[in-house]
Amino acid sequence: MIWIALTIVAATWAGLVAERRMPGRAGPGSRKVLTGVLYTALPAVVFFNLVRVELDRDFALGIALAWVAVIACGFLAFVIGARFLALERPQIGAMLCCILVANTAYLGYPLVAALLGTERLGEAVAFDVAVGTMALLIGAFSVGAAFGTKAGETPRQRVRAFFTRNIPLYAAALAMIAPDALAPGWAIDASRVAIVLMLPIGFFAVGAALAEGEEDEPFRFPPLTRPTAVVIAIKLVLMPALLFAIALPLIDLPATFLLLAAMPSGLNAMIVVQAYGLDLKITANALVWTTAIVVPVALVASLL
Repeated sequence: MIWIALTIVAATWAGLVAERRMPGRAGPGSRKVLTGVLYTALPAVVFFNLVRVELDRDFALGIALAWVAVIACGFLAFVIGARFLALERPQIGAMLCCILVANTAYLGYPLVAALLGTERLGEAVAFDVAVGTMALLIGAFSVGAAFGTKAGETPRQRVRAFFTRNIPLYAAALAMIAPDALAPGWAIDASRVAIVLMLPIGFFAVGAALAEGEEDEPFRFPPLTRPTAVVIAIKLVLMPALLFAIALPLIDLPATFLLLAAMPSGLNAMIVVQAYGLDLKITANALVWTTAIVVPVALVASLL
């Protein structure tokens, strides 16, 4: 946990400094790297981490209830963004992606191991695959295609953009039918190394995005904007509370699910935002704020 926290801080700071020293270069350059990740590393990570996963039926209802919470929170965010904040479509899309995409892997796995024990990592993987990964590949990519400025103008163009740019979705589909032999241990280990390497790359891009257009301003923590406040309230408070409330009369909800439901916005939101042309500033702000709230709490909890 300590190394994760230090990596996040160092990478974000490096992105801020790089954009100020090389204005107009560090930010776009880092986003090109994220685009490369979308078409190379991310499909491999998705494939090799899904091939051997077997979802226990005992967790099926809990996962279904988690999806109810995710969909309800996404709908609420859309209503608030469109009607109460009067945001533009790329801004609404960015806010939705930050709510749909959670950091259930980079931060969630270490936190589950530290707080609940390594024997609960299987539950964490099940939740990450059935909820986190699908919310990214189906939910966030759909939002990007529907709200992005790079997805086309007509419905047909936007549907085409969803299928042509969502390469990880095809990797996930192949993983569901591929035999275990196609995912040897060394390939799975390599894909998890790629996950670790994506962490500094993603937060470097976050830092650079925060600094764009503010090269002459002093360094400061990003302001708490209204869209970011909405993401914090829905993502970190409402979503886990709603999941707990709807599960309480039905099942004994695994603590792992509740913990992962409270994770901050995930870095993969930056990949979707870059691919489809959603609002970078809202995304970067939400990533920084939600991470800055959860990581210290998680760090303290893991040390106790």
